[in-house]
Amino acid sequence: MSDPVTELPSNGRVTRADLRVAPELAAFVENEALPGTGVDAAAFWKGLAALVRDFGPRNAALLARRDELQAAIDAWHREERGGREAYKAFLAEIGYMLPEGEPFTIETENVDPEIALVPGPQLVVPITNARFALNAANARWGSLYDCLYGTDAMGSEPPSGAYD
Repeated sequence: MSDPVTELPSNGRVTRADLRVAPELAAFVENEALPGTGVDAAAFWKGLAALVRDFGPRNAALLARRDELQAAIDAWHREERGGREAYKAFLAEIGYMLPEGEPFTIETENVDPEIALVPGPQLVVPITNARFALNAANARWGSLYDCLYGTDAMGSEPPSGAYD
């Protein structure tokens, strides 16, 4: 790939396979994300461009529909003071809520065994809060302290004395 800094058009973007992207994104993908994956940068950008081309119009239509729904919901809240049932009926009327469909199953492939086979809660927490992160890890794997103290990883118990 060419150097992103030397090919900046006037809008500050670089071109990759008919896509105009931020130079920081191009540099990250090409210098950090792709190396070691076996994926060629040109193939990556070509594939991404195909996804954008194939799904862009559908995505734009979905975003426009979302805007329509949000405008209708906002208008309802400005004009109505109906209760829960009136609101549910309104949401069904505008197509926001749909009737429950038939039962179905989902099959996956190439999922890490820890996620696919080991049951446990999947908590999303801010990693900047150590207490939240530790609680999330404990919820997933049981108490880390219990695991640690249930082994001989700490060595023998300290000698008894005034402190113990």
